[in-house]
Amino acid sequence: MPMLILVRHGRSTANTAGVLAGWTPGVALDERGTAQAAALPGRLAGLPLAAAVTSPLQRCRETLAPLLAARPELPLHPDDRIGECHYGDWSGRKLAELADEPLMNIVQQHPSAAAFPGGESMRAMHARAVEAVRDWNGRIEREHGADAVYLMCSHGDIIKALVADALGLHLDLFQRISVEPCSVTAIRYTPTRPFLVRLGDTGDFAGLAPREENSGHRGGDAAVGGDAGAP
Repeated sequence: MPMLILVRHGRSTANTAGVLAGWTPGVALDERGTAQAAALPGRLAGLPLAAAVTSPLQRCRETLAPLLAARPELPLHPDDRIGECHYGDWSGRKLAELADEPLMNIVQQHPSAAAFPGGESMRAMHARAVEAVRDWNGRIEREHGADAVYLMCSHGDIIKALVADALGLHLDLFQRISVEPCSVTAIRYTPTRPFLVRLGDTGDFAGLAPREENSGHRGGDAAVGGDAGAP
């Protein structure tokens, strides 16, 4: 079965503003995110990609633009199922404000029970993302062979949910996983089990240095939607 390369979008204007973007339109890459996207073709140069699948949101499309320019033959397939979680009434709000919402404790400690007001549950987000990967694994194998490699560009919570699925973790443990902007995660699927072979690889260890907590990201809590990465 295929190898899946998961790319989180580059750092966005919402990441640096400390805002939970969700499906809010017009959220673009910031200056650092644009530079991260520009470096992506070089980082993936050794991989014979059969196809790219993307969240339809602007920040993911902008992340893949340099890669598609470098590989004009690479087919691109949008898929809403790997789009960001629908945060509903939380979309567009500051993470610092949301930190005091009673629901945030459920999101952190028991995400399988969390449902966003006016949006979707984290359980539904997880189910649609896993379904998308299973469908694409089958399609890529049929069209390109069992050893094919393909890419998905998506969002922090989606990628964390897919990693949890690959590791056989309950969704309630997925907040223990962290993926920075424009990081690369690789999962090799087989008929019996997946293998996580890379997790959140940025090729840059600056993100491991101590730094001030991001706005709304308290010590011990996961950054909902994914944090902004290294400064």
